[in-house]
Amino acid sequence: MKTSDYQPISCDFYDVLEASATLKKKSIIYFYNIDWQEQQIVSRIKNLFTKEKEEFVELASGEIIRLDHLISVDGKVLSKVC
Repeated sequence: MKTSDYQPISCDFYDVLEASATLKKKSIIYFYNIDWQEQQIVSRIKNLFTKEKEEFVELASGEIIRLDHLISVDGKVLSKVC
């Protein structure tokens, strides 16, 4: 279900996600759920992927989060593309 138009994230923040996935470490992830409520999860980033021109992160916990719904990962705050 599409909730809103996808807003690309900055390359710098994408690099943070890739580094966390490569290191296979658990991360503290804050994000907005489908109802735009802030949530926190501690999990390992399993995969980053694109589907229908939207980017997602798949967590080891099974959660899949659209990248523009992320708030922060390990204290690094999401920045949108300028």
